[in-house]
Amino acid sequence: MTLGRTLWKIIFIKLLIMFGVLKLFFFPDVLQTHFATDQQRADYVLQQITRPASPNSTAAEEADYD
Repeated sequence: MTLGRTLWKIIFIKLLIMFGVLKLFFFPDVLQTHFATDQQRADYVLQQITRPASPNSTAAEEADYD
């Protein structure tokens, strides 16, 4: 039983480290760096969600930051 608890602790610590590293280095806060206020961020997200996708473009081409 002690071995199981130790293994679960190791798994939890490894997951915490992995997700912490992923969050910091691979998922930067793009909205925070490109917009100054919450209202600007909300307007941009609403615009991106409600804008129809053009049939010829890819997601990477559409990712423009005003």
